[in-house]
Amino acid sequence: MMLQLIDRKLKIFFYLILFILLSTQITKNKNIKINFNTNLNNIEVIGLSDENNLKVYQSLKFLLTKNIFLVNKNDFQNILKKNNLVESFYIKKIYPNLIKIKIKQTKLLAITNKKGKKFFIGSNGKLIPVSQVELSYNELPFVYSKSNYIDFIKLKKIIDESEFQFEQIESFYYFPSNRWDIKTKDGFLIKLPEKNIAESLKFVTLIKINEEFKDKKIIDLRISNNIVLSNE
Repeated sequence: MMLQLIDRKLKIFFYLILFILLSTQITKNKNIKINFNTNLNNIEVIGLSDENNLKVYQSLKFLLTKNIFLVNKNDFQNILKKNNLVESFYIKKIYPNLIKIKIKQTKLLAITNKKGKKFFIGSNGKLIPVSQVELSYNELPFVYSKSNYIDFIKLKKIIDESEFQFEQIESFYYFPSNRWDIKTKDGFLIKLPEKNIAESLKFVTLIKINEEFKDKKIIDLRISNNIVLSNE
């Protein structure tokens, strides 16, 4: 009888200790839930200059304190796509409170003038004020066009895929007939056709290296299957 009583007391003591331990653990878990804050408290932006990274951050500050689980890509796309310096971007959530944004800056291809102000033409087809980027533009070609910058990007791609060197070009001239003239740094004026530009550029390369035509500075390729060379 005495042994049974002792055994019963031991069981009660054991269950009491177990209850205390479980209660303590539950309390700790509750405290963890209370202290686990998933509100966004930092946005890191890299890829542009310090000044332009800060501008992007400032434009996204309204997302701070928002629950990180409720922040989606559209919140960033709507703003970043309006930034003319942005070619593409990558967003990474680092739980519980941080979002990192890695931006690929658009490549600056040329200079143009619009309403009396100079702009870079980016590889994304957008205009970037020269004051927005710390870069000398003296080596870049000048584009004489009031619009059609996407067409210029397409033309550059054709040139890049040809033997003709983009770095040789001093300026581009766009005409309402959807045609381009190119002036090279060594003094050639090349009148391109509306179509089959890639084929035409093959002739330009051959003409430029041919001593017989070294005095001919105007290469007119506007008429299909016809090349006109002249000095003026």
